[in-house]
Amino acid sequence: MAPVSKSSVEGRADYTPTPDRRYFVVRGRLWRLSNPSLEPEAHERLVRDLMNAGRAVKECTDSKERIAARLRVDAAKRALGERGKVWWEDGAPDYNRKLAINTPYASWFTES
Repeated sequence: MAPVSKSSVEGRADYTPTPDRRYFVVRGRLWRLSNPSLEPEAHERLVRDLMNAGRAVKECTDSKERIAARLRVDAAKRALGERGKVWWEDGAPDYNRKLAINTPYASWFTES
């Protein structure tokens, strides 16, 4: 993966959500937000599952345990809508993990 240049990340502050609230920005890159139509209780449970799985990845000493924990991370992220099939239904493509300046969000991203 090519390094992100300083000029490509000038614009929006990290963690700023896009106007359509599909992504947030970190170092100029778009990351998909959770599905806003999830029930609050389900969202909280899935975030808790994600955090527990993330800690398990760091604490595992066995490679099989680590793989299982990473699969739990992936399952939680997919259930939250942060990975896998997009949660919006208007047919717009997914720009997850793309540099904002290389997407239709470029003009928004570079606005002051």
